[in-house]
Amino acid sequence: MTDYLQVSTTTDSRNAAMALIKSAVGAKLAASGQVFGPADSVFWHLGELGTGEEWQVFLRTTSDRYAELEKHLIENHPWDNPEVVFSVIDGGSQRYLEWLKRETS
Repeated sequence: MTDYLQVSTTTDSRNAAMALIKSAVGAKLAASGQVFGPADSVFWHLGELGTGEEWQVFLRTTSDRYAELEKHLIENHPWDNPEVVFSVIDGGSQRYLEWLKRETS
């Protein structure tokens, strides 16, 4: 795993999304985060095709903090089985990446 990750999840409300970001960044599990939405979604849930409105959550962290961040998001998420995934940040400005590492240490 590389050193830097962008982690994402979705929620059913802006308030729930902001609560996740505030708690994760406040605990230094992520250096920063944003909420985007609402977004229309189509998904399978309990064997049925569903639709809904979701809010996207994006957080930046290090690979060292990912397991703790994943656990935090799942434990504090309003859904029983939330999507929590990450994308590798392959590059970026050195000063930003140093800041990201410092803020999650």
